[in-house]
Amino acid sequence: MSDIGRRKDEHLDLCATDAVAFKERTTLLDEVDLVHDALPERAVSEIDLSTPLVGRTLRAPLVIAAMTGGTARAAEVNRALASVAEELGIGFGFGSMRPLLEDPSAPGYAVRDVAPNAVVLGNIGVVQARASTTAALASMVERTGCDALCVHLNPAMEVIQPGGDDDFRGGLDTIARLVRELPVPVVAKETGCGLSRSVGQRLVDVGVRWVDTSGAGGTSWVGVETLRAKARTRRLGELFWEWGIPTAASVAQLADLGLGIVATGGVRHGLDIGRALALGATAGGIARPFLTAWVDDGRQGVLQAAETVIDEIRVATLLAGAGRSSELASRPLVVGPALRRWIPRGTALAARVDA
Repeated sequence: MSDIGRRKDEHLDLCATDAVAFKERTTLLDEVDLVHDALPERAVSEIDLSTPLVGRTLRAPLVIAAMTGGTARAAEVNRALASVAEELGIGFGFGSMRPLLEDPSAPGYAVRDVAPNAVVLGNIGVVQARASTTAALASMVERTGCDALCVHLNPAMEVIQPGGDDDFRGGLDTIARLVRELPVPVVAKETGCGLSRSVGQRLVDVGVRWVDTSGAGGTSWVGVETLRAKARTRRLGELFWEWGIPTAASVAQLADLGLGIVATGGVRHGLDIGRALALGATAGGIARPFLTAWVDDGRQGVLQAAETVIDEIRVATLLAGAGRSSELASRPLVVGPALRRWIPRGTALAARVDA
């Protein structure tokens, strides 16, 4: 097995446990309260969860977020997850597709036979994208049938990872090139540390229309690499384990920039997704709970877990008095003090919170 493949399998083992969670920092989604409507005047069955995503439509605002790829074990996981996405009409994201750039036959990325209609998101690191031609990336997207390409931004993870990248110059120019030249949408994605308003504005300025927060509060990828690190980087990893912008704060920072936002990073259930939608997200993404469901009960465990999350989103929408999950962004909400500090002044979200 290659070094990359070995690392991917180590990631799977670590991420199926709580050992790599943030220790103190939370997503701040618990600081969002939707105001209860005791007279919703509609049936649960009438709630519309349909959601736009990268030019397609999901039946519910849920993405099985990026986890893995590149090994035989990852192939088994991804095929199970993608088939659940197909059955439920939700989104599915690959983990890093870097192995495909090095070996076009790398396993873990062939899912279209089990998910012909699902929204599938590709994934490549910005450093690898910088070193690749647009034609090579477009070919990778076409071979795997991806509807969009996530370009992940992971400087904190890389500087801790043994042998990781330490030169992040040209990232924005790379994203701009791919926005101009790729035949599919580009999604700018973090990997556990969140996206700030400043980064969001820079992305908008180069034509990005979709982002994935991957905020702090769930899996710490700094923590993942710390547990794998050589002694030289262990101290750095321990120091920066808690680094990042909480998921709810990242959504709040980005909410009025005209971006479609997938809220990922420590999202646990459908109520968390409802809270993220209320802050301005378009959809929510869940990773580790689905991985642990697969470890415990295989595909059936993932299917049941995803169905439960969708039911929870529907109930949250009903109890907030909305007929569509997309309407949660205009429903009353109450925000706690820790999250309120992250909401930019003068924005529509600030006006709702202060009303």
